[in-house]
Amino acid sequence: MGPHPAVAAIRLAVRRVLHDLLTEHSRVPDSAGPHPTGPTATSPAAPGRTPTGRTPHRSATGTVTTAPTGPTGPTGPNGGPLPTGPAASGAAGPGTYERPPTPLVLVACSGGADSMALASALAFEAPRLGIRAGGVTVDHGLQPSSAERAEDVVLRLRALGLDPVEATSVTVGRESSSPAHGTAYAGGGGRRVGPEAAARDARYAALDAAAARHGAIAVLLGHTRDDQAETVLLGLARGSGIRSLSGMAAVSGAAGRYRRPFLHLDRQTVRKACMVQSLPVWDDPHNADPAYTRSRLRHEGLPALEKALGKGVVEALARTARLSRDDADALDSWAHQAESAVRDAAGLLECAKLYALPPAVRRRVLRRAAIEAGAPAGSLFARHIEEVDRLITGWRGQGAINLPGRVVARRQGGRLVIRQG
Repeated sequence: MGPHPAVAAIRLAVRRVLHDLLTEHSRVPDSAGPHPTGPTATSPAAPGRTPTGRTPHRSATGTVTTAPTGPTGPTGPNGGPLPTGPAASGAAGPGTYERPPTPLVLVACSGGADSMALASALAFEAPRLGIRAGGVTVDHGLQPSSAERAEDVVLRLRALGLDPVEATSVTVGRESSSPAHGTAYAGGGGRRVGPEAAARDARYAALDAAAARHGAIAVLLGHTRDDQAETVLLGLARGSGIRSLSGMAAVSGAAGRYRRPFLHLDRQTVRKACMVQSLPVWDDPHNADPAYTRSRLRHEGLPALEKALGKGVVEALARTARLSRDDADALDSWAHQAESAVRDAAGLLECAKLYALPPAVRRRVLRRAAIEAGAPAGSLFARHIEEVDRLITGWRGQGAINLPGRVVARRQGGRLVIRQG
């Protein structure tokens, strides 16, 4: 008998992401040195497998050897995992190929149901794919005994077999002005003020540092379809653009560091997976505190929508996010290509050519120009871009437009000049 359907679902979601990461990671060592040659290297078997179905490993001399595979991946002569690094590959010499180190993937875990389910799935799947799995929990210091809670999460992650595991503390400021990883606000990067946003920024900074410190190729995040629906509604309430409605990306961060395997799974499935595996979980009291906007939306807003519109609201909102992201990506690409065509030889924006662009594309070009001139992306509201846009579409001799970051936009001689000063 296989695992419970909820457990199977979370493991499959993680397995798909890990396969993607392995594919991306395998491209990196291609230029590290010569690849092995000969019949074993050109076998017609599936990529990464020998005809016998075993996992191939490159030796220090450049040949391909096959190691037996155990329940948790490739095993050595003593039944344990194969060594990695210099000890495994030996001293590299002329014509040799040194196997790259085993990639490490971290899970960001708060101890809640979503992240504990993610940690358990990663602990199960990673060894079977030859990936090391670790974890990190962030102590925001916003609640009594938060340090003890963080240490408890570390123990839980180690009990799952994750290594390395660490708890890291952060200091949370009072407000934030930078866009979240994978989420945009107020016309694609509006200012977010409040403890929720500040805690988010501090958390991502800590995760970035942990990933760099351990050399991790990715950090997995436990956001679910329900989280995505809440994010879309928050963007809609702010009157933001289509980029805000696109919610959280499945892949985000520098070089695609952050991965969200559960965006297509609902919160109930993830919680069920924890229950059937007897995983202890911690319910953050902030998630039930009506002082927080997302908490009110979760416990009051979404239930009211489902009562009025029927079941399926969460799934529909998540689908809206996917469609909006595709549209936003296409418009961003269009704007990037159009930008060079609307500049003159001196690099100034030509108002007549800007006017000819569709509004959605033109405003993206204006926003990019303002940011390049020094306007902070997190403080650049949609209303700022609308005022600059009027210099193109509603020109009546009006004066300069002041933008955040001491950036000024003005129309001069049929050109749009955006610069600091």
